[in-house]
Amino acid sequence: MKHLLKMLDLSTDEIMEILNLADQLKYENKNGITHHILKGQTLGMIFQKSSTRTRVSFETGMYQLGGQALFLSNRDLQIGRGEPVQDTARVLSRYLDGIMIRTFEQKEVEDLAEYGSIPIINGLTDFCHPCQVLADLMTIREFKGTFNGLKMCYIGDGNNMANSLIVGGLKVGMDVSIACPDDYQPDKQVLDFTKQFGDKFTMTNVPLEAAKDADVLFTDVWTSMGEEAETEKRKIAFAGYQINDEIMSAAKPDAMVQHCLPAHREEEITEKVFEAHANEIFEEAENRLHAQKAVLVKTMKKDQ
Repeated sequence: MKHLLKMLDLSTDEIMEILNLADQLKYENKNGITHHILKGQTLGMIFQKSSTRTRVSFETGMYQLGGQALFLSNRDLQIGRGEPVQDTARVLSRYLDGIMIRTFEQKEVEDLAEYGSIPIINGLTDFCHPCQVLADLMTIREFKGTFNGLKMCYIGDGNNMANSLIVGGLKVGMDVSIACPDDYQPDKQVLDFTKQFGDKFTMTNVPLEAAKDADVLFTDVWTSMGEEAETEKRKIAFAGYQINDEIMSAAKPDAMVQHCLPAHREEEITEKVFEAHANEIFEEAENRLHAQKAVLVKTMKKDQ
């Protein structure tokens, strides 16, 4: 596994290998077993979008793996100030052992992988969020024990989270349903991917229909970074796309709830539902650390 650019690139076997390694690393971490697998290696972390969880989890993860992480903001790089991405990729490849980038355009991630000679990990783009979805899948398997026979439901914007959840959920064998407004559907590339799965994927603009008999319910904020100007328009569009008691009553009685955070309570999810499922949601947040450590090992370990 050279890079992690998007969920579409991963096979089912690769996803399961990452999840199994993440489980092992989590167990070792909880039991005080050190695993300095990346001793002496350096990860460059490029942030063009800020994030609490992404920075802290990757920085901590590299430390626990025996390496170090360098935080690189827009102010630290020439990207966006005249230097082509391909030149940045080739320069950083001579200094670093890997790059994690959190940015806007998917093409920027793909270009770093094309022109650089070190592993590139997508920490989030407007198209997808593979690290988060690997953590989500890890959490589902922890709580449910298996993916077999499960139905995942996503309610809200057909954004980067929706794109990655659809792909990840289908690849591990779950049924996937999504409810979103007609003007906010997932990317066409993802919808084309779903066609091979027949009725295991469904999409509607009726949240109650999507949530029927769901084992896992997902949502995300209605307005992400870069969309602030559309906040009021989006609040109108997503009225009725909230995870609340009515939605929970349509799902299975033991349904779990996941949210990638930060959560806007009383918008995409009610305070009551969030707090009732806080243990699952914050376990999901912790699992970003363990899933990303697995990705770091899979991409950066030298003797694989």
